[in-house]
Amino acid sequence: MAKRDYYDVLGVAKGASADEIKKGYRTKAKELHPDRNTDKPEAEAQFKEANEAYEVLKDADKKAAYDRYGHAAFEGGMGGGGRPGGGFGGGGGQGDFSSAFSDVFDDLFGDFMGGRGGQAGGRRAARGSDLRFNLRVSLEDAFSGLQKSINVPTSVACGSCSGSGAEGGAEPTTCPTCSGMGKVRAQQGFFTVERGCPTCSGLGQIIKNPCNTCRGAGRVEKDRSLSVNIPAGVETGTRIRLAGEGEAGMRGGPSGDLYIFIEVQEHELFERDGPNLFCRVPVTMGSAALGGSIEVPTIDGGRGRVQVPAGSQSGRQMRLRGKGMPHLRGGATGDMIIELAVETPVNLTARQKELLREFEDLSEENNPESSSFFSSVKSFWDSMKG
Repeated sequence: MAKRDYYDVLGVAKGASADEIKKGYRTKAKELHPDRNTDKPEAEAQFKEANEAYEVLKDADKKAAYDRYGHAAFEGGMGGGGRPGGGFGGGGGQGDFSSAFSDVFDDLFGDFMGGRGGQAGGRRAARGSDLRFNLRVSLEDAFSGLQKSINVPTSVACGSCSGSGAEGGAEPTTCPTCSGMGKVRAQQGFFTVERGCPTCSGLGQIIKNPCNTCRGAGRVEKDRSLSVNIPAGVETGTRIRLAGEGEAGMRGGPSGDLYIFIEVQEHELFERDGPNLFCRVPVTMGSAALGGSIEVPTIDGGRGRVQVPAGSQSGRQMRLRGKGMPHLRGGATGDMIIELAVETPVNLTARQKELLREFEDLSEENNPESSSFFSSVKSFWDSMKG
């Protein structure tokens, strides 16, 4: 079967430029790749044919010979600059798949492999890791805000080598294995696979004389003392980011960030719900029955007064406006909700018991909720009997 014209195989016109030839090959490689054509057995042969055509047309000398002699330029014994028995080294026209495919590897799969590699020596040093610090604060501190010093175990730039990792602060040299790319390629069947360079650990540079203090890392472990501003209104789960205060980067790389996660401790008197505070206040049976004014604490350390209506029951709530927590991003302050808990007296004296029995005999009409409940109970029992 006669071989197809290489220009036709790539879908480009004769005399096409190098960029047009490369673009044509990219299109065909995507279209004919065997992994995308599992239901088309002929796709693999067509894929190899496109690779063969590109291997010839991408090379200026081979392309010139092909334009002059056609496929005969790569058959044994033909002149035109070819080597005896092998033309231009194309292996009988089969071409070198690895060489051709790697030329467009970044274009085809760059998005999946993290983008194209940088130029030799241009790879950035590794960024330091972000750090997390859990900080517990009291409800009073969350109300008012505070400036707090914390100690963070982290990595900092090595002072002996100024973070370069090299003894005496010497500059690192380009890695000879990856030529500064930080990654190497290996052929696996039809695929060219990229991996991090094992010699330089993906940094693209190596150090001939590592620093004795940091052993070439460019950073050392150390506790750092930082002053953190905790704004008023923080609550459990609030996250504060300190840019550049995380772990130092490798060999002069940028530092990571420090994230402070706030946990507000539970309070003895107040329970928080967003910007509002709840305070459960016990009142005597007499105060709840007669009503009156009671004094309650506030989160700022002050005192507030609320009026208890006569006949108040347990669970009744009153509101002190503006006595809650401030909003983290400004705005109105929350409220404090007072919830009454009517307390039954204990350890009664004989005289107290006598007075309570007398009061009980005189208060039959003063307990509407009890009267209503037991009236409903009586009706329920009567209906069950019926």
